[in-house]
Amino acid sequence: MRIVLLGPPGAGKGTQAVMLAEKKGFLHLSTGDILRENVKNKTDIGRKAKEFMEKGELVPDDIVLRMMLDTIKNARGKNDFILDGFPRTVYQAKKLDKELDKLKLAIDMAVYFKTSTKTVIFRLTGRRLCSKCGANYHIVNMPTKKQGVCDKCGSELYQRKDDSEETIKKRLEVYDNQTKDLIDYYKAQGILKEVSGDLEAPKVYSELSEILNTCKPDDRHKVRK
Repeated sequence: MRIVLLGPPGAGKGTQAVMLAEKKGFLHLSTGDILRENVKNKTDIGRKAKEFMEKGELVPDDIVLRMMLDTIKNARGKNDFILDGFPRTVYQAKKLDKELDKLKLAIDMAVYFKTSTKTVIFRLTGRRLCSKCGANYHIVNMPTKKQGVCDKCGSELYQRKDDSEETIKKRLEVYDNQTKDLIDYYKAQGILKEVSGDLEAPKVYSELSEILNTCKPDDRHKVRK
């Protein structure tokens, strides 16, 4: 089964994708994680993406498409995967459908995490990451045992530049403007499901599990127009 997770930054898509990967065996393909890895390794894609990420702007379609399609193709043989943060526009979605069709695959379900601005700001402004191992924490929801220090490796935590309230509001505005049509795109295909991103992670996971249990992949790998 191939699943697309839709929702604004801070909606909890990454948390749910990790849980589904651990408990149900899905391959988790996160746009954000893959982009940050490229930035860290100073790849060509990473250098181009860095300036957009630090400004809180969405990385251009051509950069994201090149990166994600290469990742999907390299993961061939692992056909049960979750796309977290991709596609984010109808243009990307159509390109993805065409590439998957070549592999005789298709997206089986898109899940939209409907989340309030208040919840997103709370989650992202409180988010902290480990400077060494990349572990994710939250100063309220998931604090470390020692303030500012990673529980796993003892390294210093930091706040991403794009997790300031001002930048978050800008990211949400950009996201809303670019993804309204994408939600309609998957709704028109009859594969869009919706969960509340405002709920606590265990409740969201329970809802997702119920949806997965009632969803059966079909023969949707056909050329789309």
